[in-house]
Amino acid sequence: MRAAGWLVVLEGVVAMAFAVYSVIRALSGEHDQTVSNGYGLALWLMILFGGVLAAGIALVRGVRWGRSVAVLAQLLLLPVVWSLLTDSHQPVPGTLLALVVVPTLVLLFSPPTTRWLAHEYAPDSPEE
Repeated sequence: MRAAGWLVVLEGVVAMAFAVYSVIRALSGEHDQTVSNGYGLALWLMILFGGVLAAGIALVRGVRWGRSVAVLAQLLLLPVVWSLLTDSHQPVPGTLLALVVVPTLVLLFSPPTTRWLAHEYAPDSPEE
């Protein structure tokens, strides 16, 4: 679970860094995009991936609620991976993202993780 948590933290940190880059790019007026597009993207990334970062930190700390947010984030990133690898013709970013998303999903659904999560809901054994 902690390994999956660190991968989710990595996703959150990378997205936050891209949000900062987006603001810097908008401030510089480097491209023909409007400044509001850069700020809007940065705000969207900070809101969305702020939750992902919080979920990753929760998983690293052993808090169960982080798993549901992490699973949802990975499931939403799978089509992004597919799009990067196929329609967008960007195999390098697609492969890098796949190398994080797929192992994270595997770790989040692995038997030890499932047992760890189920432990909270297991009925207490009667004392004899």
